[in-house]
Amino acid sequence: MLLGMIVKNMSFKVGQTLTIVGVSKPDATNFAVNIGPDETEIAMHINPRFNAHGDENAVVCNSYQGGKWCEEHREGGFPFHQGEEFKIIIEFTPAEFLVTLSDGSKIHFPNRIGAEKYSVINIEGEARITSFEIK
Repeated sequence: MLLGMIVKNMSFKVGQTLTIVGVSKPDATNFAVNIGPDETEIAMHINPRFNAHGDENAVVCNSYQGGKWCEEHREGGFPFHQGEEFKIIIEFTPAEFLVTLSDGSKIHFPNRIGAEKYSVINIEGEARITSFEIK
């Protein structure tokens, strides 16, 4: 996967909301947003797949701990269209990441690592980010 944008040494804490707006490439197969404590662990991996890894039009969430992927989590709709703008809103609660997609569908993903603050966010794959905001 292509590494797009990485934000390090930032603070995404319980009670905050991260809003990402971007545009997927016209021929995109997939892209991913990863949130974690460092560059080796991922607490929240959200991977919209147009046609990748055996999936078509699916949003797959997961976490990466101790050098391996954990159990995949699939829920919510698929409001993504190749070459079009998307918006992903991630609310960080003590127990979970509540993800709201462009069509209003929601994904509840547990905070498996259990930290109250994460300091690395990277966005990889076939999308260009136009707005990134933590409130």
